[in-house]
Amino acid sequence: MQSFRTELENPIVEKDIIDLEKKILAFREGKIHDEKFRSLRLARGIYGQRQPGVQMVRIKLPFGKVTFKQLLRIADIADEYGSGNLHLTTRQDIQIHYVSLDRTPQLWAELEQDDITLREACGNTVRNVTSSPTSGIDPAEPFDVSPYAQATFEYFLRNPVCQEMGRKFKISFSANDEDTAFSYIHDIGVIPKVNENNERGFKVMLGGGLGAQPFMANIVEEFLPEDQLIPYIETIIRVFDRYGERNNRNKARLKYLVQKIGLEEILALAETEKKALKVKTYPINRDTVPAPAPPAAVTYGEVAITNPLRYEQWLITNVFEQKQKGFYGVYVKVPVGDIHTPVARKLVDAIRPYVADEIRITQNQGLLLKFVRKEALAPLYNALTELDLSAPGFDSPADVTTCPGTDTCNLGISNSMTLSKVLEDVIYNEYEDFIYNREIKIKISGCMNSCGQHGLAHIGFHGSSLKAGTKVLPSVQVLLGGGTVGDGVGRAAEKVIKVPAKRATHVLRAVLDNYKANAQEGELFNAYYDRNGKDYFYQLLKPLADLTTLTDDEFVDWGHQETFATAIGVGECAGVVIDLVATLLYEADEKFGWANEAFADGRWSDAIYHAYNTFISSAKALLLDKSVNSSTQAGIIREFDNHYVNTAEISIPTSFNDLVLQINKNEPSEAFASAYIKEAADFLNTVKAKREELVQS
Repeated sequence: MQSFRTELENPIVEKDIIDLEKKILAFREGKIHDEKFRSLRLARGIYGQRQPGVQMVRIKLPFGKVTFKQLLRIADIADEYGSGNLHLTTRQDIQIHYVSLDRTPQLWAELEQDDITLREACGNTVRNVTSSPTSGIDPAEPFDVSPYAQATFEYFLRNPVCQEMGRKFKISFSANDEDTAFSYIHDIGVIPKVNENNERGFKVMLGGGLGAQPFMANIVEEFLPEDQLIPYIETIIRVFDRYGERNNRNKARLKYLVQKIGLEEILALAETEKKALKVKTYPINRDTVPAPAPPAAVTYGEVAITNPLRYEQWLITNVFEQKQKGFYGVYVKVPVGDIHTPVARKLVDAIRPYVADEIRITQNQGLLLKFVRKEALAPLYNALTELDLSAPGFDSPADVTTCPGTDTCNLGISNSMTLSKVLEDVIYNEYEDFIYNREIKIKISGCMNSCGQHGLAHIGFHGSSLKAGTKVLPSVQVLLGGGTVGDGVGRAAEKVIKVPAKRATHVLRAVLDNYKANAQEGELFNAYYDRNGKDYFYQLLKPLADLTTLTDDEFVDWGHQETFATAIGVGECAGVVIDLVATLLYEADEKFGWANEAFADGRWSDAIYHAYNTFISSAKALLLDKSVNSSTQAGIIREFDNHYVNTAEISIPTSFNDLVLQINKNEPSEAFASAYIKEAADFLNTVKAKREELVQS
């Protein structure tokens, strides 16, 4: 792919893309095991779809920031390589579907021409760093967190400490105590604070997560100085990498490690990692994400509005005044997060005169436009109306968050996309007053894994199935009472009852009717839920779970014509476990090569961590010859001592534990890096010799 060398100025990116092309070719030729290749492509944002032979490509947009030029580039690429649709995600990414694997290197190269990456958008890596979309313009923010989110993204991208963790690692930055980036469901979530000395810092939450078993994060720091944030995150990642589960992916998130060994032990282990860090403090350049230039002031004269009531609703629900006086932020509600490419292009042309050249993707799959002058609101509304993008009720019950479900996802059980549209129609047509309600959130996932964030919804649904006699019908699990409390505290929604999917509309009506009829004056939904209790809602909804009254239509899922059948594929929400000895030794060689490259570049800390991974991969390979498959790196270290060093089958100067864990006993100096890499080389050669001996015996 010589064109990459001439079109891309960044040699690191160029090397990544060329390497991807070579790995695809090696995979096609049968030289790379399928499981190894899967983990490799996931870390490059390439994810298998429900439909065979095509891929979903996830584009990593730190904190959801995208310029006009970048959005147009992504639209062009979606047309050339995909289905011509842009799907906005709850992690502020954009996904393109129906992409040929063989064309992904060229796709990536074209994205990089406008500084857009796929790297580590999927897989067992640090996923997209999210933030409140309002950061930088939020009237209630202590300071703009955007530069901190950008610095975190840059620091951990391609960082050896987080390339092959047991599972993904998610980080969020909220703009203020309202916690609109949901710190409490992240591996690490932070909220900005300013102390009595006017110094910046962050409140830190650790170990949260949704999925099938939600955990609310623990508050671990009330005020962490700003320059300590990135080193702090790295210590936690190092602990997670070494002690986190690797075999059972259902128990491999950080939240389960906290559950297993305890929060205090996690923090104590993190403390021991500080010496190994290449930076003990990390000052943030606050100017790395400058505010975009406002559009020019223009006199528009009288602007005719065809539907004044709708316009007034839009002003109330979708528009807010920024902290920059005289300017307004405008939310765009995007149904199910899908924007077809012709609309994306028309959108850029339509809004360009009225907004700044910076769009933020929101966590509920919409868009935020910035720096709109008051006199431009009416023409902007008209421009959005022409594209059918001016619906009021942003982030209200009429704005349902959803994952793709059975449209494209391997794990989808039910059609969450169509159900989302149906529930929104119920709100607009029957409960229009709820478009002004910014408290109640409705969220849907196609399965229990919570990509649609049903676990933090006030009213949530996830796809499931029910058996009626010999037949199976699509169903939804109903969850109630989740949501954000604020300042790092949240609530996980409770599972209440499972009903046929076609009755989800009746569930929504029953809950909202009961709330309207019985809530006390000013009582918020979750207070009303707590006052009545889970069983009250179970009894309320129990008639809807009666399977003796099923109709033929209820055996057909939303948006389908055929009778429902469960067809769940293999999920790729994280990488897979690789247990082949030859593959592990190949990986060890590759990691040792990376260690030498990093050392030659003067990146001592990176070189040391690559050498550490060389030790781990080599040891794991030999352990597999004894059918020992430890589920953590710490376990590999321990078991190698037990099975090889203590039995004198392998002779090394000290215990394997002491040899390997020099990594957190020494500063990452050139001298230590040189010595540690040499020891890794000696160990790798010893392992290879032992492996050859075992093969020959």
